[in-house]
Amino acid sequence: MTEQRRLAAIVSADVAGYSRLMGRDESGTLAALKALRLEIIDPVIAKHNGRIVKTTGDGLLLEFASVIDAVRCVIEVQTAMAEKTSDVPQDRRITFRVGVNIGDIIVDGDDIFGDGVNIAARLQEIAQPGGICTSGRVHDDIRDRLDTTFEDGGTQTLKNIARPVQVWRWTTSNPPASASVPPPADVPLALPDKPSIAVLPFQNMSGDPEQEYFADGMVEEIITALSRFKSLFVIARNSSFTYKGKAVDIKQVGLELGVRYVLEGSVRKAGGRVRITGQLIEAASGMHLWADRFDGDLSDVFELQDKVTASVVSVIAPKIQQNEIERARIKPTARLDGYDCFMRGMAAYTDRAKWRTSEALDWFRRACELDPRYPAAQIMFAFSLQAQQTASGVPLAAEVRAEALRIAEHACQLASADPFVLARAAHLLSYFGRIYDRSEGLIEHAIALNPNDATAWSLRGWISVMCVEPTRAIESFERQLQLSPIDPRRATVWNGMAFAHYQSGTYGQGRDIAAKALELGVDAHTLCALIINEVALGHLEEARVCAGRLLQVRPDFRAADSRWIFPIRGLEVADRIVAALRASGIPE
Repeated sequence: MTEQRRLAAIVSADVAGYSRLMGRDESGTLAALKALRLEIIDPVIAKHNGRIVKTTGDGLLLEFASVIDAVRCVIEVQTAMAEKTSDVPQDRRITFRVGVNIGDIIVDGDDIFGDGVNIAARLQEIAQPGGICTSGRVHDDIRDRLDTTFEDGGTQTLKNIARPVQVWRWTTSNPPASASVPPPADVPLALPDKPSIAVLPFQNMSGDPEQEYFADGMVEEIITALSRFKSLFVIARNSSFTYKGKAVDIKQVGLELGVRYVLEGSVRKAGGRVRITGQLIEAASGMHLWADRFDGDLSDVFELQDKVTASVVSVIAPKIQQNEIERARIKPTARLDGYDCFMRGMAAYTDRAKWRTSEALDWFRRACELDPRYPAAQIMFAFSLQAQQTASGVPLAAEVRAEALRIAEHACQLASADPFVLARAAHLLSYFGRIYDRSEGLIEHAIALNPNDATAWSLRGWISVMCVEPTRAIESFERQLQLSPIDPRRATVWNGMAFAHYQSGTYGQGRDIAAKALELGVDAHTLCALIINEVALGHLEEARVCAGRLLQVRPDFRAADSRWIFPIRGLEVADRIVAALRASGIPE
């Protein structure tokens, strides 16, 4: 029987990161993909006279008689999908990689085979998510016949394809061919009113196209994760990726994108291992603020992506905040705006020794006066009141606590999707208001919005302590330390873990962790954590020594005050703490 052959345009498409999407939400991913097929993909294929040869769980193989129809079809699909899914979080968004080739195919029933099909499949593999790669032959046929542009991707060696293939790339950011591209602006873009960052495509040092997709996917994850910090202005992927494959001048990138910070990096594969490096740079000065490298096993690239993303993001956001604090400190006081006052307040708040002073409160109050609709400043004003009570060990007046709660509620109304505000409001509701159920709901919402915020995990730990959920508390504190292992505030985390171990009955661990926290700073909270664990272990002499230190630090501290500075849900645990403090010699 003679083989059936014909010339055809072949389209290969698959969902980028399909395994990761299915792993996170199998039913949701399948439903979303089905809806996109019904609403966009299948109707557009029919409109452009295409034939669906076959489908897989995450892919499509299409045949067209006309290469013009094929390219018009995939551009329309990619554009429509980008618009349809623009409001879907990046880590849940369905995007296709598409390859287009033209060649001789072998027809076997409804299926097709041959080098033309294989090349289309390999082109799809090197396309960006949401993008298209075509062969040089396709580009020659559509040149000047479509109102769009393709970028020259160079000659590439594709996996299991004998001859190098000239590649042309298209993304949704490509301008129409008829559009005039504006020259570089003579005047740099103005910087946003909050710290701004661009994450550039990581350089693939391996020469392995597989690592190209891995690196691009990781950069997209980092952009998405940084975007969850409402305090940052993050440049969108489409703008950042215009620098892909180009030698860049970081200072020029800063001017062109209007950003103060740039993150760049590289990926290098060796055997089954991969090394990722990253560096955070202040664009104007070229100063390196942070650099690190990560080594991992390629056996599970998605797990490695998640690990690197969490590590990079958990370091970068605090590093930028630290740099912004220093910038605010050296700015003349006559030129301060609300943001500068807020950053100076954060500098004072970060110094635990200043919690008993009014410095942070004064700066946050001034920020609120300059901008009455500044929720971050409002929540930090209320949070600083809480810090004063924590550091002093003496309950604030009832009207002050009520005012802090009122401010927290107002900040939540102004910023209902800001995890920075929600996490701190959640803690205040437990600490000052004993509104435990709502507090737990708010902190879970905050972490869902930004799972890489180390502070939110620490606050979740403290809320769990107040709700007498020690296992959940310890897990939360351990996650915080994993995200921020050298955090200058880790004494507060250890303090919380000491209370959680006391609640769970592991008093020896609680004592050791409290003692470790005291090495970084002595305050009433941590001394109490050590005392109660020592008493529970039967070490009354050691507990009395600690009580003496506590009364030196806070002579006015009383055992009954613990009900206010440790507002624990459940009288039994609260009563035990009071009794332990009394047993150590703390006055009634």
